[in-house]
Amino acid sequence: MPSYVHRVPGALAPYVRSCVGYDYRLAPEAAHHGLPSTDITVIIAFDEPLDCSWLDGAQRARYDTLLAGLHNRPSLIRTHGHQHGIQLSVTPLGVRALFGAPAGAFAQVLVDGDDDSRIPADLQRRLQDIPWRDRFRLVDEHLLRRIDPAGASIRPELARAWHLLGTHPGAIRVKDVAGEVGLSRRQLLTTFRHEFGVTPTQARRLARFDAAQQLLKTGWQAAEVAARVGYADQPHLNREWRALAGITPSQMLDDFPVVQDDLP
Repeated sequence: MPSYVHRVPGALAPYVRSCVGYDYRLAPEAAHHGLPSTDITVIIAFDEPLDCSWLDGAQRARYDTLLAGLHNRPSLIRTHGHQHGIQLSVTPLGVRALFGAPAGAFAQVLVDGDDDSRIPADLQRRLQDIPWRDRFRLVDEHLLRRIDPAGASIRPELARAWHLLGTHPGAIRVKDVAGEVGLSRRQLLTTFRHEFGVTPTQARRLARFDAAQQLLKTGWQAAEVAARVGYADQPHLNREWRALAGITPSQMLDDFPVVQDDLP
């Protein structure tokens, strides 16, 4: 199941954390769990629309382009034996700069991304039958044209709070973050949720989950990961994983795609 990691141009780096192309051949009954993250996910599907819902079946639809906002439950992608497309991980700042709205506008929902204010349908069609290098180039060009410097800003105290919660997810308290950025805890809760669509506590939870994923993918043992990122113990990590991912850590690793450096 190869995937191809594209390095985005420097001008996009604050807005797009990663860009991955993939072409998976799978068993027809195979399903993929879309895991919660501190990034907003945009998927541009090729060949066939993406058959996606939340794990419980809610909001099931077929998407040529999907935008999934910040969420604290897994999505489910029914592969039908083939998945082919590009997946972008967009930062909250990138949602403002590229799509003209705060991340909170898309929180906890799956929405069509093929909108002229996001990824136009004609771009999705142009990407279908061209080499990977050309696909990535066209996506870069589209996103670079979309950057709105005037809209690419988040209130400094909220940006700082997001950074603190993401950098120290297992060690910092929301009360301390509020004091660090000069807001009351109530002010932080209200303004943070409006900007990002999740509470500070939920953001810290997502950041800890992200950190745990990265360590597991690099070969750390689950007990070591739990201690490193601030879970009380390995059983706590496992319970949290089932709540957020709907699968176990070992199942997540089995689903981790093979990355190829060289484009075909």
